[in-house]
Amino acid sequence: MTHADHAALIREGTGGAGGTWADLGAGAGAFTRALAFVLGDVARIYAVDRDTAALRTLEREVGSVFPLVRTVHADFMGDVPLPPLDGILMANSLHFHPDACAVLAHAARWLKPGGRLIIVEYDIEMPNPWVPHPLPWSRLPAAIECAGFSSARLLGTRPSRYHRRVYSAVCDAIYSRPEED
Repeated sequence: MTHADHAALIREGTGGAGGTWADLGAGAGAFTRALAFVLGDVARIYAVDRDTAALRTLEREVGSVFPLVRTVHADFMGDVPLPPLDGILMANSLHFHPDACAVLAHAARWLKPGGRLIIVEYDIEMPNPWVPHPLPWSRLPAAIECAGFSSARLLGTRPSRYHRRVYSAVCDAIYSRPEED
């Protein structure tokens, strides 16, 4: 997929320019770049990944163009120090975890009430070495409901060279954010 494909998959789900977002499982930043492009240079974006080399690549390719993108070297399933977020992007990161509900519930704690969650995943049923725990569109509603989100709205799809197609979806947090200690 191209940068234009990445941006098209998430654009409608962002709700417009600006805000504070996180890309959980950012890798080298293909979708982080798309998110920064869509949100504009006034958005603050935290690109979280545990792969140091991938984050260095992201910094080189994004830093000069989008100075408000910050890389965070961490496993997003841990205790990552993030501010309250207007949105979270999880592009091709859920399929590495066997319990999508637990991952989404963990991520939801960073969202402001009404914050948005954008998911990009392969629309496949059968696991393989590259997608060990697929979350096809047909199983997404149960996972997001379990984690305290509104119903998902399909944003778009794109063909995948390797795994049928990729889909993107958006949903809103429907809980009240717990008070910080």
